[in-house]
Amino acid sequence: MRKPRLMTPGPAPVPEEVLLELARPVIHHRSAEAKAVITEVAAGLKEVLQTQNDVMILTASGTGAMEAAAVNTVPPGSKALVLNAGHFAARWADICKAFGINAVSLDTEWGQPVDPTQVANALKQHPDTVCVMGTLSETSTGTGHPVEAIGKVVAATDAVFAVDGISGVGAMECRTDAWGIDILCVGSQKALMLPPGLAFVSVSPKAWAKIDAFESHSFYFNLKSARKKMKEFDTPFTPAHTLILALRASLKRIKEEGIENVWNRHKRMSDACQAGVQALGLELFSARPAEGLTAFRVPQGFKDSDIRNRLVERFGITTVGGQGKLKGQIVRVGHMGYTDEIDVVAGLAALEMVLSDLGFDIEPGCAVTAAQQVLIGQKTVASR
Repeated sequence: MRKPRLMTPGPAPVPEEVLLELARPVIHHRSAEAKAVITEVAAGLKEVLQTQNDVMILTASGTGAMEAAAVNTVPPGSKALVLNAGHFAARWADICKAFGINAVSLDTEWGQPVDPTQVANALKQHPDTVCVMGTLSETSTGTGHPVEAIGKVVAATDAVFAVDGISGVGAMECRTDAWGIDILCVGSQKALMLPPGLAFVSVSPKAWAKIDAFESHSFYFNLKSARKKMKEFDTPFTPAHTLILALRASLKRIKEEGIENVWNRHKRMSDACQAGVQALGLELFSARPAEGLTAFRVPQGFKDSDIRNRLVERFGITTVGGQGKLKGQIVRVGHMGYTDEIDVVAGLAALEMVLSDLGFDIEPGCAVTAAQQVLIGQKTVASR
């Protein structure tokens, strides 16, 4: 049996000390001990998110955080501007539709970054926009978007800026307050190094003003209720408190490394993986790659499923393919959270051998060498 190696863009590998926390006896979720842990992780989350704003803890996937952001901030019939540049960005529009929110879609070609100038123009055309809904890292395309620049555009208007940071936070630079992000949505199973089940929402004073201006139709994801309970370091409903206990261990790991060092490590891994993929003669899909995953086009004449299945069968490495209109066209390799440079080099070595097995003409060692050249500073990748 092959040793399992998870190289997907979520769920991501979980450190041993975090897994051990999940094996401890279950405590009561309303106990003083549970509240003390929430107090501790709330402070740790603010450091990771680079915010002084309120941070709510929800028992849900990251999509739950997105739903909470939309339904609590935008009244039915009001307008949201969706920066639609991928499968998950489009989810914002789906959520809006479910709650009667008028979603105006600013479409960007998949794999291309959203243009802040186009966002500014769209807001001029739609001055009644209540919320701009964007994405930090578009997992479906491997693209990182210029959230800082977009935040400046939105901050100059009455609209609030909600960002899906589910696969980006902890893997790439994200400064919530400095970048004008009013609502940041995060999931536990990506770079925060936990199993799925928790979501986090940071809320700025500007966003609270929108939220307080009407009565949301939400019940379970009601942010007013969450804020009220969070003042007592508690939650409105039974939380996944075993995951919150484990979160304390993962946040401790991030704090010990330092959030900027975490970002730098992910940048090195991303640059090395991109260099290795390109050395194989493969084409990167994204024009502005995110730092938690690398997406490359499937070479002509090959099937993505053959590549991915062979990686599992021979090396125990799990990757994922494309979603939506990219199904069958790309392979996505995750390198976030509990992952280091050696994992990336080993993954590239496995990719070399698998492609060779499948009849793809390669020079053995070329991907590994290219990645090593990045990691030892002999080769640089253009900044983005």
